[in-house]
Amino acid sequence: MSYEHILVTEQIAEHVALIQLNRPKELNALNLQLMGEVRDALKALDANDAVRVIIITGNERAFAAGADIKQMSGKGAIDMLKIDQFTTWDQIKKTKKPIIAAVSGFALGGGCELVMHCDCVVASETAQFGQPEIKIGVMPGAGGTQRLPQAVGKALAMEMVLTGEFISAERALQAGLINKIVPVELLMDETIKMAKSMSRNSPLALQLAKESVLKSYETSLSEGLSFERKNFYMLFATEDQKEGMNAFIEKRHPDFKGS
Repeated sequence: MSYEHILVTEQIAEHVALIQLNRPKELNALNLQLMGEVRDALKALDANDAVRVIIITGNERAFAAGADIKQMSGKGAIDMLKIDQFTTWDQIKKTKKPIIAAVSGFALGGGCELVMHCDCVVASETAQFGQPEIKIGVMPGAGGTQRLPQAVGKALAMEMVLTGEFISAERALQAGLINKIVPVELLMDETIKMAKSMSRNSPLALQLAKESVLKSYETSLSEGLSFERKNFYMLFATEDQKEGMNAFIEKRHPDFKGS
C-alpha cells in the first residue's frame, strides 16, 4: 500500500515492522488522513504473518505535537459527530500484535494519546508528554482522560489535563507512562532491541498475553483471571507451546512458527 503521511517498513528487523509518522513541517500533527493511514497500516501489518512486533515513531523534533487544529477549528458539534474520528482510534486499539512507541521531542494531545495506545514506550531524553487541549478551550477526546489516570495516577493526570503543562521524559518514567529513557541517537537502536526481544517469542503467545494484560483494565480481578486462564489453556493447542517446552527441556533456542 502507498501512503502520503506515513512511511512503512515491513522488516526493519526480523519480524519487526516500523510505522513512521511523516508530516515533519506540521510536527506530525494528527489529521484525519494520517490517522486513517496509521489505522490501515496497522491492520495490514496485523495480518502479515512475517510481522510479530510493530514500532511507531515520529522524528527527532516530534513524535506528534497534537491534532491538526486547522482541520477542526471551524467545525460544530454535529460536524464532529458526523466525522466520527474516534472510530479510527477504536480500530487502532484492536491491533493484536505488540506495538512499541519510539518517542523523541513532543508527544502532545493526540500524540500523547497515540503513545498510550501503544504497549511499551521508549523515549529519548528530549521527549515531552502532555495533554494541552485545555489551553484551546477543549479537552482530550481520544482517551486522554481515561488512559492517563491509569498510567500515571489521578493526581498527575489531573495536573496534566487541567493545566495543559508538559512533563519531561524523566517525570514520565517516574510516573510509569514510559518504559525507559535513552539518548536521542540511540532511540531507534534501543527500540528495535526491545522489539527483537519480543519478536523471538511465539507470536500467538504474544498476542494472547497482550490481550490478557489489556483486559485487566476493563474488568474485575475475578473476570480477568478467568480470561487469563482461558488464554493460557488455549496456547496448549499450539505447536509453538510444544516447541517452546521441548526446546527448554533440550536446552536449545525454540523455533517458533506461529502455529
